[in-house]
Amino acid sequence: MHHTSRNKGAVIAAVLLLSSFTGSHAYAAAQDPDNFGPLGAPLPNNSPVPKVIVISLDGATPGLIENYVATKVLPTNTGLGLLRGKGSRATQNVTETPSLTAVSHLSIATGSTAVHNNVPSNTYHPVAAPITATLSGFGAPIGGYTISPLGPIAAPTAKPMWLTLRDAGRKVVTATWPGGDGADIRINNVITQNAVPTRTVDYTVPFGAFGGLGAQGFILTAANFGHDAAIESQLAAAGHPSFSPVQVTNVPFETVFCAPATTATCGTTNASGRTLVYNMKAAALDTTNDSSMNYDTLVFFEAAQGIPAGPFVLPSTGPAYAKKKTSAPFFYAGSGNVVGAAFFVATLAPNLSQVRFARYGANFIPQNAAVLADVADVNNFVGFWAPQPDFRIPERLSPGFTAFTDAELEATYEDQVKTFTRYQTMVALNAIEQNADADLVMLYFEQPDGSSHQFLLNDPRQATNPANAASIGAGQDQKKIARYDSYLKNAYRRANGAVEAIIKKVGKKFGVPRSNIIVVSDHGFAPFHTAVSANNLLSAALVAGGFSPSLINSSVVIRTSGPAANVYINLAGRESGGAVDAATYQSLVTAISSYFQTVTDPNVQFNYSLTNQKLFSHVFVRPSDCGQPGFCTNDDIGQDSGDVMALMDVGYNFDGIQSPGIARKGDAAFNATTTIFSVPNFYGAHGHHASIPAMSASFYAAGPNIKSGVVLPTMRNIDVAPTILDILGVEPEATVDGSALTQILK
Repeated sequence: MHHTSRNKGAVIAAVLLLSSFTGSHAYAAAQDPDNFGPLGAPLPNNSPVPKVIVISLDGATPGLIENYVATKVLPTNTGLGLLRGKGSRATQNVTETPSLTAVSHLSIATGSTAVHNNVPSNTYHPVAAPITATLSGFGAPIGGYTISPLGPIAAPTAKPMWLTLRDAGRKVVTATWPGGDGADIRINNVITQNAVPTRTVDYTVPFGAFGGLGAQGFILTAANFGHDAAIESQLAAAGHPSFSPVQVTNVPFETVFCAPATTATCGTTNASGRTLVYNMKAAALDTTNDSSMNYDTLVFFEAAQGIPAGPFVLPSTGPAYAKKKTSAPFFYAGSGNVVGAAFFVATLAPNLSQVRFARYGANFIPQNAAVLADVADVNNFVGFWAPQPDFRIPERLSPGFTAFTDAELEATYEDQVKTFTRYQTMVALNAIEQNADADLVMLYFEQPDGSSHQFLLNDPRQATNPANAASIGAGQDQKKIARYDSYLKNAYRRANGAVEAIIKKVGKKFGVPRSNIIVVSDHGFAPFHTAVSANNLLSAALVAGGFSPSLINSSVVIRTSGPAANVYINLAGRESGGAVDAATYQSLVTAISSYFQTVTDPNVQFNYSLTNQKLFSHVFVRPSDCGQPGFCTNDDIGQDSGDVMALMDVGYNFDGIQSPGIARKGDAAFNATTTIFSVPNFYGAHGHHASIPAMSASFYAAGPNIKSGVVLPTMRNIDVAPTILDILGVEPEATVDGSALTQILK
């Protein structure tokens, strides 16, 4: 993945509120991020409420939350501020190493370290697979697997707490929580963990998946439109009259193909069983009765379907109606995986001289067999998977956006922050509504992680213009820094709004939530100024150790997520097809680890302390004292960790290399095969060692079983699970490494 530390799932899809909303009503509701319809209504006072609700705000840092509450960016009487004032919190919550999303969420869920839950990274190489294979930490076997024979492990080294609770007869809900996905996990196409019981609870909603269509930008002018009396009549009949002649694109601006079966998704060709065809057109409306031609709304529709009047029953949305700087959802009706997208209008000149809009990427909720009923519940009562913030748009990585202005692209991203957080909130509220008697509800929110990656611009070494290496220090764009700061604050406001909506849903008693609500994050954040080429770095390490770089991808590979690297040797008897003998294995491990332990950044403009600041803050080597080199483990290296695991210091990240690359100020000209350090195209990172203060996760809790006013100086994310089990009166498994936070419990 391009940004392995921040690609939490596939990007994009779309949402409509309620089956009763049509046309402009749907548009108006979608533009109010605090309008959750009936789902936002509090549960009745005599209704049960979940005993414990865990809310993960991905990437939320305690330092920023505390600052934002103190400076009134976040209110003190709602959401995080309310939990802070009415309950307990931690000054530092030490997360897992590396401080990555999949790693930390599985540690929160199991109460076990990354070594024991065997999820070493967001992206890694499972050692039983061929050396070129990779596995997502979000789809990894929790607690390990057996290598020979390949398959599920009889005694996992970590177990999600939902297994313990369900064994004790308790009811558990997970809504897009990593590991709660109802999926069978395979390595080499062999099941290594079954969906049931490990990855399925009483109500299970998987995180969205990529629907085959990445985002696309479109640029049109008045010449692309012509009057269409038939569409004008249909719009009027649907309750959308225009006060100027309706203008419709002369030809479809895009043709999309989707599959009617769940075996394939959508795309721009009719391959892979994509027999459904959607010829997309746009109509321009003038909705202002001001006696002047003033087109202010675009309607996106399928040409053969025209403009049906509705009403539409979810997941259907009908045509997408969007004004400037807003988006609207569009469902590819009949798609087997229930795939949808959305359209955002970036620019709409009143006379259509300039028309620029984005079609967000298409996604869906995975139709995993074990949880089909729960997936259908979300699709039918909340809507299909909404477009999550897509870094490929502001970074101009998706096609069609080159000529869009920075302001247009930033507005596009901010729209996605608003609409996706709202969608995830509705998924959470629906889960609570349907399972008010649950003992534990586990909820995941993507923000503020995505915005922190994109906008954490506060280090003088960061190039405010990624295409201009000189835009550091005095050359930084201060207006852009201020603008990005406002976007980061907005992300925290949106996340805070989600927490407040959940508090309102369960209600309060004497000002305290009726449920025990725990807000936790998986990691913190730090700015970075330098992108690091993993393969060029590995090549330099091999050369320094007397080996040829040609060994990369045959005898050795490097898998990175953010600033974390795992290096694997293609060991005979371990990897499928492994060919490296034990002696060569050890020589390679020694050569690579030795180089990583000493390598520095020679540019004093970025490495302020050449004498003692090395590129990697921590380098771990697989032990060999078990008598079977390549299979030994310890407290730092697990079964699927790299033979060398290395974590870069703050300021450096393996993600963000541009194409073509940009040399940093003071460096030699960029060379794609040798350059290690370059200017990145985004700004925030995590994945460093958990001991680094900036990587600290957040922890706020309030409820009937939680004391008020307790401030823990330090805790660990692995303490969350045993604390929840303590509240619910269930003994933790022997595999739990954390301890209950009894100091905060009544």
